Amino acid sequence: MSRLRRWLPPVLVTVLVGAFGLTLVGGDDTRTLTASFPRTVSLYVGSDVRVLGVPVGRVESVTPQATDVKVTMSYDAAVKVPADARAVIISPSIVGDRFVQLTPVFQGGEVLADGAELDLAHTATPLELDQVYGSIDRLTVALGPTGANKDGALSDLLDSTARNWGGQGEAFHQTIGDLGDLTGTLDDNKDELFGTAARLESFISTLAENDSTVRDFNQSLGRVSTTLAGERQELAASLHNLGIAMDQVSGFVKENRRTLRTNISGLNRVVQILVKQREALDQILEAGPVALNNLSLTYNPQAGTLDTRANVGEVLNQVQNDPGTLLCGLVDQAGSNGRLCDVIQQALPRPGAFGGSSDLSTGGQRYDATLAGLLGGAR
Repeated sequence: MSRLRRWLPPVLVTVLVGAFGLTLVGGDDTRTLTASFPRTVSLYVGSDVRVLGVPVGRVESVTPQATDVKVTMSYDAAVKVPADARAVIISPSIVGDRFVQLTPVFQGGEVLADGAELDLAHTATPLELDQVYGSIDRLTVALGPTGANKDGALSDLLDSTARNWGGQGEAFHQTIGDLGDLTGTLDDNKDELFGTAARLESFISTLAENDSTVRDFNQSLGRVSTTLAGERQELAASLHNLGIAMDQVSGFVKENRRTLRTNISGLNRVVQILVKQREALDQILEAGPVALNNLSLTYNPQAGTLDTRANVGEVLNQVQNDPGTLLCGLVDQAGSNGRLCDVIQQALPRPGAFGGSSDLSTGGQRYDATLAGLLGGAR
């Protein structure tokens, strides 16, 4: 047991050192990539090669050439790099080492082959500080006394601008504030704004899809407008006459307002009675033609008489005492099933109305002299 304890620490140290060495070296399972850059400031052998900022390899060599710099890199073969990848030198700070970033991230498709070469079109370098200073220097020279301001044009522009903006600081500040409020309002209502734009786009698309129909409509509208333009005098005369007629109608209505009110009230009463008696009217219209036909059949043209088997004396007596029953007996031959007879009984006087036992004012139900309210007055 003591011997095992003596050998265990050296074995663990050896295993850890080997794992650390494999991690640093990466084993033999690596791929190489060669890229050409216009310059490689602060990029050295051993600088990182990264994907999404994660180190996956290192720079193996930096070789200056005639017009560019050739950089050889190695990266872990387990990392998939797309075939259209680009190599970009990243500067995390103004002063310090830089690294090479492989972009974009692999999302499927072909993988960059081992030993691939990227030309200047597939590489990029950061803007150097001296380039920024050089651009500023060239700008100042271009605007200086030997450039744009050679004849004082720039000075005149600045002087005119100063005079134009003199005293307008508050208004300019208000304009900027209003613009900020506008952008805030647009941001708060971006859903409605984009919805309106979408509906407008749908409307325009519908018009485009129905272009021929819209054109036909515009042409028809144009023809109508042309016709109205040609008939504008007649149209103006018609409108003038219509105005005169409306004025006369208005005067007539004002002068006969009471009469028109009475007539409309009477018409309303007639319509109400017709509505209430529509079943009776239906029965009359159904049985009336048959009754008239039977009456025409009883007429004797040679003698000029109605050939019936009626007892005249009895008929006169029945007319005096009960005319409704007499008429019911006549219309029953038309086959009205008693409906027309009920209408007759309601409309004609009750038995004795013309001298019988019943009186118009006393005894029994009175005769409706208003014909169900059609003639006005109390029933």
